[in-house]
Amino acid sequence: MLRLPRRVVAVRLLGMLGVLGGFWASALHAQPAACSRPIEVPLAPVGQSVVIAADAGFSGVYPELLKSLERRHGCQFLFSAVPRARLELMFETGKADVLIPASRTPRRDEFGEFVPLISARPTLISLKSDRPALLSLKDLSERRDLRVVLVRGFDYGDEYQALVRELARQGRVTWESDAVSVARSLAAGAADLTLMAPSILIGAITGDARVQQLAERLRIEPVEELPWSESGAYLSRSSLGDGDRARLRELLEQGAKSGAVWRGFQKYYPAGSLNDSIRPR
Repeated sequence: MLRLPRRVVAVRLLGMLGVLGGFWASALHAQPAACSRPIEVPLAPVGQSVVIAADAGFSGVYPELLKSLERRHGCQFLFSAVPRARLELMFETGKADVLIPASRTPRRDEFGEFVPLISARPTLISLKSDRPALLSLKDLSERRDLRVVLVRGFDYGDEYQALVRELARQGRVTWESDAVSVARSLAAGAADLTLMAPSILIGAITGDARVQQLAERLRIEPVEELPWSESGAYLSRSSLGDGDRARLRELLEQGAKSGAVWRGFQKYYPAGSLNDSIRPR
């Protein structure tokens, strides 16, 4: 058997160790930086942003975004279906790690860290008519003949909450659990208008044969008190550790910067339906 000089053997051994070291370094670098535990994400239906079907599970813009992050980066997301109002309570009590989608509000800032993903704008929405235009929430407050239907658990900030209190005082507001029920209320003449992001209502009625014919009849009226603002996700300060919260913030920000979030909206919503309510950051 051929015996190599010790110096040659040593050099070859070092070379092999270097190759192996480079291999393991590359492998470690390629491994996704997983979160420390599964992330609890209760969800409520929100147009085509969050779609929940008994036979197909969770789909829509945001579930697909989180699923893609899970595949690529190793953070596991556990979805569960809950009513929107309960979802808000779960987040406030630390039983939900992530609240998505969500507009930024002072109250939610008390419980979580906000990560902006898109720009959004809620508007007044009604069926087309010859009614004089409403330019502000003040106009709506003074038009006491107009009945308003809202989704329980939606929140667009202080101006919205002030309007809700005034409408309740006047006895002019009714509540529904989701956007499809709001659309049915408008179609039946039980209410005259609603207030939410048009993408939510359009997305909800697009997939429901009972109300999808309303899509071409919607009248959308932006109001001065509710301009374009940021919408995205809240990460719980009470249930998430600092490391997991920082990791999730990084991944969600990457999703927004890469255009993945906006591509999701373009995939799920009819062309042109987002013009008045959603735009990329």
